[in-house]
Parts: sequence; C-alpha cells; structure tokens
Amino acid sequence: MRLGDLLKKAEIDFVSADMDMEISGVSFDSRTLKIGELFVAVRGYESDGHRYIKEAVDRGAVCILCEEKPGITAPHVIMRDTRKALAVVSAAWFGYPADRLKIIGITGTNGKTTVSYITKHILEKCSGSKVGLIGTNINMIGSKELSAKLTTPESYEIQELLAMMVMEGCEYVVMEVSSHALQLERVYGIAFEVGIFTNLSSDHLDFHKTMENYAKTKARLFLSCRNSSINIDDAYAHTMIMNVKSGVFTYAVKDDMADLVAKNVKLKANGVEFVALTIGNLDRTELRIPGMFSVYNALSAMSAAILLGFESEQVASEMRTCTGVKGRAEVVPTESDYTVLIDYAHTPDALENIIKAVRGFAQRRVITLFGCGGDRDKTKRPQMGEIAAKLSDLVVITSDNPRSENPNAIIDDIMPGVEKTQTPHVRIENRHEAIYWALENTEAKDVLILAGKGHETYQIIGNEEKYFDEREVVAEYFRNKREFQ
Repeated sequence: MRLGDLLKKAEIDFVSADMDMEISGVSFDSRTLKIGELFVAVRGYESDGHRYIKEAVDRGAVCILCEEKPGITAPHVIMRDTRKALAVVSAAWFGYPADRLKIIGITGTNGKTTVSYITKHILEKCSGSKVGLIGTNINMIGSKELSAKLTTPESYEIQELLAMMVMEGCEYVVMEVSSHALQLERVYGIAFEVGIFTNLSSDHLDFHKTMENYAKTKARLFLSCRNSSINIDDAYAHTMIMNVKSGVFTYAVKDDMADLVAKNVKLKANGVEFVALTIGNLDRTELRIPGMFSVYNALSAMSAAILLGFESEQVASEMRTCTGVKGRAEVVPTESDYTVLIDYAHTPDALENIIKAVRGFAQRRVITLFGCGGDRDKTKRPQMGEIAAKLSDLVVITSDNPRSENPNAIIDDIMPGVEKTQTPHVRIENRHEAIYWALENTEAKDVLILAGKGHETYQIIGNEEKYFDEREVVAEYFRNKREFQ
C-alpha cells in the first residue's frame, strides 16, 4: 500500500518521505518489525517508541511516523499524536473494517464482560447473524474463540480483529471499552452504533488519579456513538450524558423516568426475574445469573438491542435463553453439600455486589476468599477488606496477582479494613493453600465465594505468569479427599 493511502485521513504536521513509497506493513513494536514496514513511534504508558526508532530502521523500517524529528536520517512523517496516528493508519491498512460493521461499545467499571456476552447472545438470536466480541475473557468471531490479553487491545490489533470479523461475515461486534483504551486512543476513529454505560466505582486510580478524571475518560466513548444507553441510577450518569452527541436512551431499576425500567424484581439462587417496562410495552423476562447487578446487566444488553431496532418482546424472550458467563457468579461443581462460586470481583463495588447477591439466597454462612492485585490502586485494599468482613461470616485473605509487589505486604494493606470488624478471618498468602483451607472449613449449606480471579487461569507473580485455574484446584481438593477416605 502507498504511504499516501495509509495517511489519507491523518492530520500531518511535516513530511520528509515519498508519499508514493510502498509500505509492506504497519508496526508499533521494533522487536517484531519486518523489512519494508512503517514504524509508528508510540508514546506508551510505560515506554516511548521514539527511543526505538534507530532499532526499527536497522531492522528494515522504510518510514517512521513520529511526534518529533527522529534524530537519525530516515524518511519520516511528523504528527501531533502518534497514538491517534496508529489508529488511523491501522484502519487504512485493513480497509476501514469498522465502516462495514455495527459496533456496540460497553464501558463502565463493573459488568462489561457479562453485558457483552448477553448482548452477543441476544443479537445472534434476534438477527440470525454472526456476531463478533472483543473482551476481557476472550475475543470471538461467532462461536470461534480467540485468546485475549487486554480488555481492549491496541488499535492495530482492534482493526485486525474487525477485519477478520468482516471476512467471517459478522454484522455486529460487541466490544468492551476500557478507560485505558479511551485514554490511550485505542478506539480512536471508530464510530460506535451504540455506546453503553454500566456504572462507575473506584478502580484504576493509579492511572487516572481521581474519580473525576476516571469518569471523564469513560465519558469519551459517547463522543463517538450514534446511540447511547446510560444507567441513570449511577451517580456518574450525568457526566456520561454531557458527552452524548445524539439522543440519550436511559435504563434504571430505581428511577421510573428511565426509558427502560425493571419492575417486580425477583432475586433467586439461580438468577433473576423482572418485568421490563418501555413506552407501550411490558415484557416479563429472566436471566440465569443471580444478584441485583444481573438486573442492571440485563437492562444494559436489552437497551443495546432495542436501540439497534429489535422489538422489546423478542429481546426479552431471547434473554431467557442466555446462560451464565465463565468467572461471573459461576457455580463450580463439587462433591459436597455446600456451594462454591467463582467471581471476577476485584473492585470494592464488585466485591460488595457479589457478596450481597449471595446473601440473597444463602441458607447459612457466606465465606469470602479474596486478595488484591499488585501494582494497582492501593487505596481500594482496606476498602475491600472492610466490605468482605462486614458482609461475610468468615473471610480468607490471600493473594490475587501480586505482580512485582510482596504478596504479604499487599495483605498487610488489606488487613486494617478487616480488623475494623469482629468477623473471623485468616490470612494465607499462598492462594492454592488458602482455597484448600477454605474448602476444608466450609460446612453444609454454606456458600464459599472465590473472588478476584474469575475467568483467569493464571497468577502473575513477579514477572512470571503461572498457570492457575481455581476450578482445577477445587476439583483437585475433592479428588484428594476422595482418595484418602
């Protein structure tokens, strides 16, 4: 492809390159760059691509896209923001695939993954079309699964995924859109057919510093949406609405003025039932995931489908056929008379939600096992400790993904919150040992919540990603118990 064609929609400040030169590919990583490619020097959160321009040229880059003079003699194009530039040239390289798809973007602190799965299910059932998904757990093209590392990948990878989805015949794509992705321009240039706001609670403050910054970053999604759906029960709904460029569709449980309202809510051990009210319609539905937060997740997905033109009655009907999501209030099979749930809750709000949801159906004690991630917002650690202890009958404090931090130091940060209460608790740094202890001390009709890991099948300890699947740990415990009886 010609350099000029790649830069057709880019805002260029200075050119020192032949716009007719042929480009064989686009790269933003000098380590994987191939001869003949355009190297985009991106200023990252932890590193600056401008430091690797010489390495890129030595490896065969034929042109550099940068924000300042490269410091070596090489064809280059200077642009004000190479993060935006990467998004623009990536879209061009893959033939602007977003223009041929109806993309639903979901942002918020909690619920994004569950909402994306529910929305994908409903759209496939209602439209009969293949639907793509870009998310935390996994990327999907119809029923085909692809691995996923980031909630929202880098812009080049997003455009590559979208191009694959076009080739595979997808009509819709459901995408989780993180605050990091919005701040770092990973979805720059994508016109979303629908944008959804779930909720906002304390998270990523190590990156955004304040809740106000965090909220404003999330709200940037709605600048690029043709239709927007906002949870107006959330305190930050107004911040989102201020950024909406077209009409606002609202949903709620508490606010009867919303366009879509859940009434007559019934919380059960195996899910939720409610009546969905819209203007002129009353549709009874259910979702087989327990907890009040599941009502909000259901409303989010329903709002997306309604904004895409599907009848509320059909949407409510297809909601009933949706099953649970891995790592979200997931019931683990056990050889016992108690219940074990795995949930991804790793923020104060999410932890509170899952424990309260379990409280709604637990017949006896609620036992919560959790930890906090290393190299992340430290302020939430004592908050999560207090929430877990206040709402549970027994708490097991352990490791999550300690990363570069000392696991016991993270637990030390959690403990002040736990110690504000009289709730019995133990601290066991090794998560495998902690799960064994918790299983050994759970009794008939109790519910044990393994919080924090959810869908993840690894632990990040230091710089190493070690295989760790809690489902297998639980199965191993019961297998060992059976063998030694």
